[in-house]
Amino acid sequence: MNIGDKLLFLRNRSGCSQENLADALDVSRQTVSKWELGQSLPDAEKIVAISNFFSVTTDFLLRDTSPVKIEKNLDRIVIEFANSASDLDKISKDLVDIARDGIIDEEERLRLFEMVKTVDNIIPVISEIKTLLNM
Repeated sequence: MNIGDKLLFLRNRSGCSQENLADALDVSRQTVSKWELGQSLPDAEKIVAISNFFSVTTDFLLRDTSPVKIEKNLDRIVIEFANSASDLDKISKDLVDIARDGIIDEEERLRLFEMVKTVDNIIPVISEIKTLLNM
């Protein structure tokens, strides 16, 4: 797996768009696209910035590794997603409870806020599974 593949993998896993990454690295979205497509490579300064942004080592980014090593993580990711299923079940029940009277009071707003935070934490897991399944 080359640096472009890894960059795409990391972006999808974190739910980050090319635009968001480009802004964080002070480059254009097209530059990020070219890196991912293997049409160009980031310079050393950008590789360090990418590793910091995604909390991975520069060694991970630079070494050509097999996708099999990353795909072995699918089992772990699916288990993580399965653990989230109970959270989704609770959210579903809470939403029914909140919607029952048709009025959202302050306490219910706080519950909704917590639900959204929970879903935000699940979305990267789903993105990672989709990436690993080539969806």
